[in-house]
Amino acid sequence: MQPVCATYTNNITHTTKTNLKHHISRPLQPLGLWASAMPIVLLLASLAGIIFFRGADAISAFSPYALLLSAIFAGILALWKGSVNRRSLVVGFRRSARQILPAVPMLVFIAMVSTTWMLSGVVPTLIDYGLRLLSPALFLFVSCAVCAVISVLTGSSWSTIATIGVAFMGIGTVMGFHPGWTAGAIISGAYFGDKVSPLSDTTVVASSACGVDLFRHIRYLMLTAAPAMTIALVVFLAAGFFAGTEGAMDTATITGALSEHFNLSAWTLIIPVLTITMIVLRIPTLLTLFISAMLGLGGIFVFQPQIVEMIGGASAQSIWNVLWSETLFSTGIATFDDLVSTGGITGMLPTIALVLCAMLFGTAMIAGGMISGLTAALASRIRRRFSIVGTTVAGGLFINSCTADQYLSIIIGGNMFRNIYRRYGLEPKLLSRTLEDSVSVTSVLIPWNSCGVTQSTVLGVSTLVYLPFCVFNYLSPVMTLLMAYTGYRIRQNRREPVAVGA
Repeated sequence: MQPVCATYTNNITHTTKTNLKHHISRPLQPLGLWASAMPIVLLLASLAGIIFFRGADAISAFSPYALLLSAIFAGILALWKGSVNRRSLVVGFRRSARQILPAVPMLVFIAMVSTTWMLSGVVPTLIDYGLRLLSPALFLFVSCAVCAVISVLTGSSWSTIATIGVAFMGIGTVMGFHPGWTAGAIISGAYFGDKVSPLSDTTVVASSACGVDLFRHIRYLMLTAAPAMTIALVVFLAAGFFAGTEGAMDTATITGALSEHFNLSAWTLIIPVLTITMIVLRIPTLLTLFISAMLGLGGIFVFQPQIVEMIGGASAQSIWNVLWSETLFSTGIATFDDLVSTGGITGMLPTIALVLCAMLFGTAMIAGGMISGLTAALASRIRRRFSIVGTTVAGGLFINSCTADQYLSIIIGGNMFRNIYRRYGLEPKLLSRTLEDSVSVTSVLIPWNSCGVTQSTVLGVSTLVYLPFCVFNYLSPVMTLLMAYTGYRIRQNRREPVAVGA
């Protein structure tokens, strides 16, 4: 027989559990516009506070805390408003995790590729060739164009930036360009190629989510992508002539240091050629990155025996240390040391932590009904063609900010806006193009999005630093709004009239 106090305590515990179980299992209550927007407002306010008190460079370090705070607030708000239950929690977590968790091993392999390509001499060789062959006046233009071509062939902006983009970043640093200009040119080219390539995952997802033939989607997409890219190339060409390069280094000193510490040889370029070939052949991304990292690791022993000696030989422990931790050069030339030193997997761990926190925030926003609440409130206020497209752009940007993943944002956006476009007689390809213009290319501009944190880590440039220079990325949504306003090549599939203009 239990004591009375113990029995009373057990009853309270049982009652509490029962009430909580009933609370998270009861029918959901829809959220209004302002309640749905409160977590994202808190997140933006937190980030603004970080920038004000700590500076823009502190965003990557403090963003995880801002995301966790906003996720907790979203969860408490959802419980208070009755907009969450057990099923919505499971669905929200699955949706968010299914899209974001695969990025974690990808980030690990990207860190391995960056490390091994540097130490095997691939990146130093590309930097050396670039410094000898490229004119500073044409550098930004060439960087953007080359990244665009490679990204079209590979269908992957991430792979393009993690490989050839790192080399262009090093060249730009030596030439004295502001890191934002160089990163902006690389990202603009890479995301244009990714956007219009039939090999791109995001392009396939956008067309599929809206029920549009892939090549029809790409042809329609070029109506906004081509003008945006043309303007971007003109801007980068002009910037090459007028952007300041006062911090330019002595090219001879850098090329001499590269030759002294690395065996520079065209044979090292076999590694990127094989990598690009694997991507074009549609070998799975994770496998491609892993094989590329292993090719780079093998290249250290084949092409750079002096590096093998520097890292402590060919033992398993030495190899693991190279892949896991920093490898620092101490040559007396500070800029050269910063250029060729590597961070290993440990250098990517803060990025991985940020991605995981973004996943939790996305889970809270989806499970709590905040995303659906906002889009429903916005959808009820739109009637005209321009306002429909404008709401899709705004919704895409908002969902991209909440879910921190472009794939999930495209799928959610397609599901939410499909009926609206059908109701007002607008073609599905207009929706697929608008989602690409507002989601795929802007994901890299959001500091806590998986694309933003990855590219800022790989290129070594804060998201807020390169954002003003990603000309193509922010021109794309502007171009799609311009096309919607003019009505150029926008047709109705059904007889219902669609009002024009704003």
